Amino acid sequence: MIVFFLKISTYNIIKSDHCHTAFMIYKFLLLHILCLLLNCKSEPKKQLREISEGTNLNVKYAKGFSIKDYKTYKILEINKPWPQSKKNYRFALLKANYDANFWSLEKQRFDDVIELPINKIVVTSTTHIPALDLLNVEQTLIGFPGTDFISSEKIRQQINQGSIRELGKNDGLNTEVLLELNPDLVVGFGIDGNNRSLETIKKSGIPVIFNGDWVENSPLAKAEWIKFFGALYNKEKEADSIFNQIEKNYLEAKLLAQNAKTKPTVLSGAMHNDIWYLPNGTSTEAQLLKDANVNYLWQDTVGSGSLKLNFESVFVKAKDADIWLNPSNYSSFETLKNGNENHALFKAFQNKNMFTFTNTIGESGGVLYYELGMTRPDLVLKDLIKICHPGLLENYEAHFFKPLK
Repeated sequence: MIVFFLKISTYNIIKSDHCHTAFMIYKFLLLHILCLLLNCKSEPKKQLREISEGTNLNVKYAKGFSIKDYKTYKILEINKPWPQSKKNYRFALLKANYDANFWSLEKQRFDDVIELPINKIVVTSTTHIPALDLLNVEQTLIGFPGTDFISSEKIRQQINQGSIRELGKNDGLNTEVLLELNPDLVVGFGIDGNNRSLETIKKSGIPVIFNGDWVENSPLAKAEWIKFFGALYNKEKEADSIFNQIEKNYLEAKLLAQNAKTKPTVLSGAMHNDIWYLPNGTSTEAQLLKDANVNYLWQDTVGSGSLKLNFESVFVKAKDADIWLNPSNYSSFETLKNGNENHALFKAFQNKNMFTFTNTIGESGGVLYYELGMTRPDLVLKDLIKICHPGLLENYEAHFFKPLK
């Protein structure tokens, strides 16, 4: 098109009586067209340069997400939303002063583009609740699957007032209600990414981000996902401050535990259908026990998920264990014995030296540990130290763990 224009222009200039003037006009047109061509070619470079320069958010422990700030927008990358995930998910988070023309070209490079701040949100796991609570953005929550499981007092008040809608179950969300709510964002939770409800939501134009806090392999890494929510609400400084305090509390408690003069032996889990489920030695539960300076009897095992053992192997190794923690969802000695009479053969059962978080529940029956424990590992660690080394925290009252009834 440009070549054709040049040919026509040249022909007209040659025919002109005012050769000098015509030549100057021709020269001007040529320079103008060349400038246009150079500008067109440089535009992608400008975009690439803007994409390549940014400030990384400080993420110290978590491996499953990263955030980079580019002044008018942020790029959030989710690396491992579930254990076998092979894809990285990239999201552009646009601030109030973002360049609409720029993003009309760039949005195809991301899994989704989300305008900030988030004013209406749906989350799908109770582990997401504490971040909203701690960042003081709980009023933005408008829907949740299984509201009875929520224990937060502030959010329970919103539920009782009818400002948070019930959405059914995580693996079968009530999409009709959710689409009616029309949130700015849905924070999903999934073990494999195959959630038809969330796929329907995405196809409707509502952004969905899978949160992989539960996949992290250390207590502080899981807690650091509060920074994920901080980025969504432009509250990075607040999230960083909250996490820094949790980290400080945790590391101080871990250091205190090293002063213990004894290391009690610890058993965990219980029988279900002839299988005893216990935390493996590389789990976050085992890491907490290690940091509490106790002798967890399966601390040398390696693997993902829980250990699945038969009764005999557990009994041989742990019949004389000093302390028994987390006997599954059993809430009393009676229900534990009724579940399997062999439970009563352990020394810890006979000495009534058993502790559980099952009985620490919220207003509607939600277990507080499942909601808050991941975000506050400092409290979990202090609970374990109080149980296993009571002399080190004489005035501390356990937050989650209580003696089995």
